[in-house]
Amino acid sequence: MAQRVDTAAAYVLHSRPYRETSLLVDLLTLEHGLVSLVARGARKPGSRLRATLQPFQLLQVGWQGRSELKNLNGAETTEIGALLQGRSLLCGLYLNELVQRLLSPHDPHPKLFVLFRYALNELALARDIEGALRTFERQFLELLGFGLDCSIVVPAYVYGWSHDNGLQRQSEGMGFSGEHLLAIEQDCYDDPAIRRSAKHLMRMRLAALLGDKPLRSRELFLKRKGAKDD
Repeated sequence: MAQRVDTAAAYVLHSRPYRETSLLVDLLTLEHGLVSLVARGARKPGSRLRATLQPFQLLQVGWQGRSELKNLNGAETTEIGALLQGRSLLCGLYLNELVQRLLSPHDPHPKLFVLFRYALNELALARDIEGALRTFERQFLELLGFGLDCSIVVPAYVYGWSHDNGLQRQSEGMGFSGEHLLAIEQDCYDDPAIRRSAKHLMRMRLAALLGDKPLRSRELFLKRKGAKDD
């Protein structure tokens, strides 16, 4: 069935070579969710399209086609994109990869688009990178239907978490402080101890969904950290 979309707000999540002169581009769109499009001729020398299809730029794109894989008709930058450098850049790539890996194709999530845009702006400001990441991760999981149910949580108790059972109170052993969990639920990450708990919890929750394939952006971050340590 033929489909034509004249204009849609979008962010490029990833692009890769396709055939001799084209790109296969994965985009997060406001109204159509995750879509993959063929940008024909984008790899030709001097292609303006390739220069436009950059991550972290808010674009207006159009596409059409009869098959599952549609053709990109055009792309225009609508505003100056988030300028990410250093650690912020790697974190932006991490957000791109997370959305690409966990969001089902053609599953519209307008709230995710707004959340993604806000996270990029926070990374560009670089005032609280850790807080921006944890806020995005928590709210993204909630939008996907994997929200953290803290209705049973009491500040003075300790809780364990599993993908199958969620949060459960623990009488002994290591776990997450109820006080920390309630702060995480409100995206309050001012306390360094809460930041550590949130990072550990989000990593556990995401690993259960991502499976065995590692995140390439995380590998890049570890390489950068190792190079600095050297």
